[in-house]
Amino acid sequence: MERSPSRLEDLDKRNVVVERMRERGVDLNSIAAITLDLQSPYIEGLDFETCLDHVERVVRKREVQHAILTGLELDILAEKDLLSEPLASIIKNDYGLYGIDEILALAIVNVYGSIGFTNFGYVDKKKMGIIKDLDIEGKKPDKCHTFLDDIVGAIAAAAASSIITHRYG
Repeated sequence: MERSPSRLEDLDKRNVVVERMRERGVDLNSIAAITLDLQSPYIEGLDFETCLDHVERVVRKREVQHAILTGLELDILAEKDLLSEPLASIIKNDYGLYGIDEILALAIVNVYGSIGFTNFGYVDKKKMGIIKDLDIEGKKPDKCHTFLDDIVGAIAAAAASSIITHRYG
């Protein structure tokens, strides 16, 4: 019989997820900055600390951790040429009609309902903050951020949704 992970194991996974994102150039502060940019026009007095707290809440969710780990691993395998064709080329070149990177990101925002989808669509289109940097860097021959840029956008969008629903809703 399969055993359910404990809260301690979830915290350990949270730490692994945060460290793996950091290794790829992303920290929670950069995600919180996107969340602040996304919501500050609509919520008077919203501060960075509140956004960071909600980013942290998103990253502590098991479903989110699994999506992040999956996306990061696919990017890393693509960089190392460890995926078979045609998937390797599709992921390495961030093929526009692939869409699985966005589907994985939508699994993250879905945790917070329909407002998360709207926020993600906006963030994905605008390429705000570090997302733009990841998108540009991911086009280099030795880099792949096909999933990472969408994951970052999804976390920021989910955190923005969390702020609305839990704090101001």
